[in-house]
Parts: sequence; structure tokens; C-alpha cells
Amino acid sequence: MTVRRDFKEPARPRPDLIIGREELFAGAREQLAAGGSVLVHGPAGIGKSTVLRSLATEYGEVVRTVLRCSATESESHLPFLALADLLGLVVDEVACQLPAPQRTALESALTGRGESTLQRDGLALRLAVLSTLRALASRGPVLIVADDLQWLDPASAELLGFAARRLGGTPVQMLCAVRTHTQPQGQEYDRCLSASPPDTLAVRINPLSRAHVAELLDHRGYTGLPRSTVRDIHRTSGGNPLFALELGRALVESTTPPSPGEPLPVPTSLRALVLNRLEALSAEARRTLLVASAGARPTLALLHAAGRTNAEADTAQAAALGLLVTEQDAPGVRFAHPLISAALYAQADAQERRAAHAALSTAASDPIERARHLALATTGTDPEVAARLGEAAAVARDRGAPSVAAELGLLAARHTPSDAVPGPDERRLQAAADALTAGETDFARDIADEVLAHATEPADRVRAWMVVIDAAGHAMAEVDAVFPQALADAGDDPRLLTLVHYQLAWRALLVEGDFERAREEGARAADLAARAGDRRNELLALAFQAQAETLMGHPDAPLTIKRALKEPQDPRVACDHNGAGSVRFRWLIMSDQLAEARKTVSSLLREARRRGMVEAEVHFLRGLAETELRAGHCGRALDLARESLRLARDTGIGEAASAMLTSLAEAAGGEVDRALSLAREAVARAEEDGDVIYLSRALAALGHAQLVAGDAPGTVHSLRRVRELEEGLGVTDPARGRWHGDLAEALVRIGEPAEAQGVIDATRARAQHLGRESVLAVLDRAEALTRAARGEANAAARQLTLCQDRLAELGYRLEEARAAYALAGLPGRPTGPAAYDEAARLFRRCRAMPWLRQVETATVTSPAQPPLAAAALDSLAATERQVAALVMEGATNREIAARLFISVKTVEATLTRVYRKLGIRSRVDIVRLAAGRPSG
Repeated sequence: MTVRRDFKEPARPRPDLIIGREELFAGAREQLAAGGSVLVHGPAGIGKSTVLRSLATEYGEVVRTVLRCSATESESHLPFLALADLLGLVVDEVACQLPAPQRTALESALTGRGESTLQRDGLALRLAVLSTLRALASRGPVLIVADDLQWLDPASAELLGFAARRLGGTPVQMLCAVRTHTQPQGQEYDRCLSASPPDTLAVRINPLSRAHVAELLDHRGYTGLPRSTVRDIHRTSGGNPLFALELGRALVESTTPPSPGEPLPVPTSLRALVLNRLEALSAEARRTLLVASAGARPTLALLHAAGRTNAEADTAQAAALGLLVTEQDAPGVRFAHPLISAALYAQADAQERRAAHAALSTAASDPIERARHLALATTGTDPEVAARLGEAAAVARDRGAPSVAAELGLLAARHTPSDAVPGPDERRLQAAADALTAGETDFARDIADEVLAHATEPADRVRAWMVVIDAAGHAMAEVDAVFPQALADAGDDPRLLTLVHYQLAWRALLVEGDFERAREEGARAADLAARAGDRRNELLALAFQAQAETLMGHPDAPLTIKRALKEPQDPRVACDHNGAGSVRFRWLIMSDQLAEARKTVSSLLREARRRGMVEAEVHFLRGLAETELRAGHCGRALDLARESLRLARDTGIGEAASAMLTSLAEAAGGEVDRALSLAREAVARAEEDGDVIYLSRALAALGHAQLVAGDAPGTVHSLRRVRELEEGLGVTDPARGRWHGDLAEALVRIGEPAEAQGVIDATRARAQHLGRESVLAVLDRAEALTRAARGEANAAARQLTLCQDRLAELGYRLEEARAAYALAGLPGRPTGPAAYDEAARLFRRCRAMPWLRQVETATVTSPAQPPLAAAALDSLAATERQVAALVMEGATNREIAARLFISVKTVEATLTRVYRKLGIRSRVDIVRLAAGRPSG
């Protein structure tokens, strides 16, 4: 089909309509823009109608006629109702163009007069619908929008299908939605697809991710929910946006949140979706399913052990009603949707729930599950139950499941008598520590606030204050008022003072940017811990001191690292993101020992994942990404950085740092626009948090992205700010941020070679003192550019050749490629595409796509390119000509996709066809051909 091509740019949908649906919208838009039809499908509440309305709003503005219908189950028995909705208001416009028999049959069907039927007037009606759509399309493009196709009356569905199969090149498109429960299959789905044109794109709307559910809840005003609660909402809703919003609304409105270990309360609005099917169960089957809903991983064997002797028959009955999903050769009992399990549990009274948990407390084989069920079956305090829960929490902690350990710890606190040892507050604080390990900072803060509201013991209060500070992350300025209170509660106890002074060291670093004071506070915390015999916190304090000294370029840094690595060690500190292992990794990567750095950080990442230490996992993912980036493995670095950013956004931990590192990875191997966006996000977050340390690093990432984007003035502005910040902070090691070469290069580009030389000279002195070989090589590359700017082309070429070899020897492949690129562009060097072959080869080896695009641009010497030869144009289709023309303008594939409303993959496929038709191999060849030069 074809549609009118003079489209104005369609309006974009509201942000809440496309959360988690960006790729889906892009594919649907591309299909509609190409003249095709779209069938949206998925389960109830997944957002089909929302997507349909949004797309219809966009494309209703660029077609002449929009025909709409929305079927309902109660009206699906009425023949021709959907047809009347679609054509009733427009048929008079074209009725005179229909042959009399067709006009009579259609009028009878639409008005109900004459009792028209498909059996009696089938052919006339079919032809009438086809003729009407053709007549409307002769005046301009037509869009048919039909929601809930599953309820379309059979007569209307048959007539639409007949017309859809015969419209051919007529500009009539269909945009429809249908409810499906599983993957597209079955008679119902086939019937709906048959009512659409042959070229229809079927788009399945899948569940939202946890991050997208959190974004949706925030956008709809359900803010302030702890991340652990959002996780439960996502799990219970199955990623269904309607269900998630209803659960969020119920929680916000509830005055009694669920107790630890209990499922979320299910509002009546959602219970109604499944209770009618639950009512069809026998009483025994319902009790069996209640036991299954209370279990973590129910199986038939578990149900039997819990006293459900007829489990097979009961589950078979539930499966027949669509409540359970049967899986061949699978022992598990799985609910068709998590909401069914939650609704069943919510509907049961307290006594029924306790009975189910009591049965499972003896039936479950796992000690953690037995303890959890015992707690939920018991009311009031019980020291034996509390002890079993504490033991189960320790098992979960050792298994690397700190989130489970936190839940069990709170259950243990609830059942612990006030005079027991350990007491309820001690158990709560251990649960808070586990929650921090799991990345559930909001949950941990809530626990600490509860303890502080009533605790009088100094040890409990200080530990609670430490949780509050840890939960603040890099936004330590927000909890400044905590420190005097924590010092007052600590008194003169060296063990408690260790905790406070360790956090004061971090505050001096992050908030004040005072490295010397931070170093002193770290050393003081280490001394206090040694006096108290607290080896764990002594190791953390020594690691902090070593980190501060490393960033300062302090001569004692290697010695302090050795002290922090000295035995005895604490296994959890060894893989902590603030432990000595992390500091050693930083020292290795700053000292150009990339292979050993990769080995070290990979080991730390494995151990952090094994122990479920989420913050450490985010941190070490960044470290591994940085190592791969330094080594020039840009694709691998980009994958790791994006993984770190996803985890950071999901947990709210280290978002600024992960955005900063991902910006560097995007600038090296991804998309420059995204690199700029992420760097600006990192800057904004660091400024909001008052984090001066990461502000300098974020600005350095922004300056680098601006350099890759060709914005030399922007680079200079950003990196001058970095220079001012680091001078004020006392950061002297240039291997920390590695921004100095970029600043010098950008200064040369804007005509300031003297300032560039000043940056190089000052940085070189520090790098030589510290033995930073890779930094020195990069400075040589920048200095060669200053020499070239002064007209010393031969000296510049010799220096670039030497620094390229040195960078290759050190293993810095991307920096080596940049040196080759700079060499190819020197004045007086041979010109033409061949001059850049070596740089292109090296960038391609690194998968450094933004730099490769710069090479392609550099090989085109003429600023204004003539159009492609007429003979070449004639061989291209319309879309191919548009893509080729935009390539001529220097647009990237992503920019072309945005301007033509198609996907990047479609741009790539179109370019492949262009290359084949023109007998060329690359984007550069398009430009050469257009300029009248032979392609390479």
C-alpha cells in the first residue's frame, strides 16, 4: 500500500504512554510510515489500548479519513455493529459511487432495516465494503482504528477481512488491537489476523521491566515507595502496567503496609479479575491453591507433604479453569499469573493463612523456607522462633541472598522478646545491613529510622546513624546533621568512634573535597579500630586512607595499600567496593598494568556477585568496563558499562558514577549523542548531591564527549572547570581522570596552542614524577598537535609516530588509533582516503564507531558535494535516495532514522541495498561517487 508522502511530523505521545515501549513505537511508526498496517496484541491490562490511541493520535493527523470502532464483549453478538461504527458517519459521502445492489445491501446492514444477512446478501455486502473503502481512499489516505478485535462481531470481522485482502495498492491502513493470552497462536488470534491486510505487522506488547514499572509509578504520582516494594509490585503484577498501578495505588492509600514476608495487598479492583474463576473451585482445591500461593516454589511433592493428599486432582481442576499453567515434565506448580496467587492469598483470612504456613513449616525441605513459614504461622514473641529465623538469615547471607536475609532478620526481630540477647534492635540493624548489601537503601533507612525512634543503647543508635549515612550514598551533604548526633552517642567508645570517623573521612572527601583531611580522618579511624580490636573496620579505614593517598599522588600510598592487604583479612571486606582489593585495582589501572587490573577486578566482581553485594557489583562492573576501555575493547566496555548503568538505575546506587563511565564508553564505541546526554546527567546528579569528587569526573566525561562530537569550545569550557576543581581538591595524579590531553587538543583546535603547551608542560612534570607512562604518551600526542599548529609538521610527525608505538606497547589501543588519526591529518601529509587507512584499521579493531565516523568525514575533502549522478539516482528507490542524500549531509544512521521515522536497522538495510545497486562498499564511496571521484 502507499500513503500520502507529504507527512507533517507527527506529535509524540505523552511520556507515560511510551515508558518501556520506545522500540515498539519506533517499529509501529516505521510500519505505518511505509504504508503498512499494525496489529497490537497482548494480555488484558498490558497497555494495548494506550498504544493504539497514541499511534492513532499521531497518524490521524496525517491521513484524510479516520474510521474507528471499539468492540465490547456484551455487544459482540450484534451483527454489523462494528461495521456501523466504522462506516455509519461517512457512507453518505460516497454512497452515490456504489452500484445500486451494493448500496442497498450496505444500507440495510448499517441501519438494520431489511434484515440483511451475510447468507442472503454476502457478495453484495462484501463488494460494498470494498467499494466504500476504495471511494474514501480516492480522496486521500484512510486509517481504520479498531480496538478489542476479539469482541468484533463475526459478520463485521468477515467483511473487513474480505476487503483487507483485496485493497492492494489502495491507501487504506489498519491499526488494530486484540487481546491474546499467550504467544500468537490459536483460532482467535488467526481470526483477528485474517481481518487485517496481508502486510500487517503484528506487535506483541510484553510486560514492563522493574525499572520501567518504577518509572511508571513515579510518573503517575505514586512516589516514595521503597525499591523493595517496587520490586514486589513488579513481581506481583508480572510487569502489567494496569496491575502495577492498581497495586501502587492500594499501597499508597493503605494505612497498614504488609508485614515482612507477606505478599502485597491486592485491591478489590484486581481481585475481581480472578475471583470469579476462584469461586468455581471446590473448597478442597481452593485450600490446596492457598498452600501453593503461600509457598515460594510449590511442587506437587511439597503440597503432599503439607497434607494436601489430592493435590493432583486439585491442581488439575485449577489448570482447567486457567488458574495454573501445566508444564510437561516440570514438577513445579505455577500460577498462570502472579496476581492470581496474590489475590488468592489476600482473599484468605488470617487463620487460613497461618494454617497454610504452619503446614509448610514442616513440609519445606529448605531451612530458610521452614523458618519463614514458622514465623508467619506464629503470633507474638517466641525466642525459639526468633533463633531459628536468625540462623536462617545467616544461611541466606552465606548463600549470597542478602535481601532474603534482611526479610528474615526483620521477622526474627518481630518474634524476639525485649530482654533477649541478641535483642530486637540488634536484629533489626543486622537486617538493615543486609538490606544495604542487597542495594535496598530505602528499606535500610526505614529500619534505621524505626530503631532511632525508640533505642537508648549507644551502640544501637550509632549503628543506626551509620545506616542512615550509608543509605544517603554520595549525597552525604543531605545528612550533615547526623554527624554531631552520632558523635554524641558514641561518647569515648573507640569501637563506635571508629564508625563515625570512617564516615567523616568520606564526608571530607565527597562533600568538602579536602583530600588531606579525608586522609587524616581515615588514618584516625584505622587507629581507633586497632585500639578496639575491630579488624574489619580497621581494614576499611586503611583502604580508604590508601585510596585518598592514591588520588593525591601521595608517596605513602603503596605502603598503605600493603598495610590494608596484610593478614588477617575479612572475606567480606576483601571484595567490598571500598576494600583494599578495590584500591589495589585502582592503583594497577593508574599504573598502566592493564592485564593485572583486569584479572583483579574480574575476581572482585565474581565474589561480589556470589555474595549478593549489589553496590560492589555496580562498582566492579564499572571498573571492568574502564579496564576494557583503556585496552581499546570498546564494544566489550560499552556492554559492561550499560550493564552497570541498568543495575545502578534499578537500585538507585551509583547512578552518577555509572552514567559518567557509560558516557565515556558511548563516546568510544557507541553513540556520541548518548554520550553527551549521559555526561550531562552525571554532572547534574553530582551537583545535586554536592559530590565534588564525581563532579570533576563527570565534567571530564562531558569534555571528552564534546571533543568526539567536534565541539572544541565546549570541551575547553568543561575541562577548564575540571582543572579548577582538581586544583582546589588537591588531586595531583593525572592518571586519575586522564583529561589533560583532551584539553590540550581542544585548545589547539580553537587556536590556543600556547595555553595547550602550558597544560602539557604542567601535567608532564607530575606524570614523570609518578611514572605514568600512558599519560606521558598521550601528552606527546597533544604536543605534536601544538607543533603542527606552529608549522613544525615534520617534528610533529616524528613525535606522533613515536607516541603511537609507545601506546601500542602499553596496550592502549584506542589511544594508539587516535595517534594514527592525528598523524594522517597533519598538514603536508599525503591527502586522500588512503592516508587514513591505518587509522581506520585501528579504530575498526577497537570497534570505535564514533571515531570511525570521524575518519569517514575526514576522507571527504570537498565541503559542498554535488548530487549523485542522474544515472545513479535512477537506480535507487525513493527511500534509498532519501537515505543517500542524508549521508551526503553527513548524518549518522541514528540521525537518518529520526528524520525519516524509521529504525536504525532499516537505515542499515537500506544502505546495504544502495551499496549493492551502485557497486560501492561504504558511506565514503557514496560521497566519492557524488563528487565525481572513483570509488575505492
